[in-house]
Amino acid sequence: MMTATPLTNGTQLSENVTTKSQEQSLYQSSGAIVAAIVVGVILIFTVVLLILKTYNRRMRARRELEPKASKLAAPPPVGHNGQSPARQPSVTFIPVDIHPRSR
Repeated sequence: MMTATPLTNGTQLSENVTTKSQEQSLYQSSGAIVAAIVVGVILIFTVVLLILKTYNRRMRARRELEPKASKLAAPPPVGHNGQSPARQPSVTFIPVDIHPRSR
């Protein structure tokens, strides 16, 4: 007695091969897409950091070059409606006598 082996159709075999190659190409292309996105995010992050660094340098240089405003030049207005007598607050410093120990 002979058992009949099922004959595989040539088209079915080629469909499996094309399906596997399509799956493989999809995995490869999705990996390439993810890698491209990661590289793009890193590039954008680097560019933003460089822009902020140059902006910070410019602002620091501008602040250093500005003339310093004197605190005594314009005292803040005190009293009602910004009018007050020409009385400046005074601070009295009373030195404390410090007696060094004699040995």
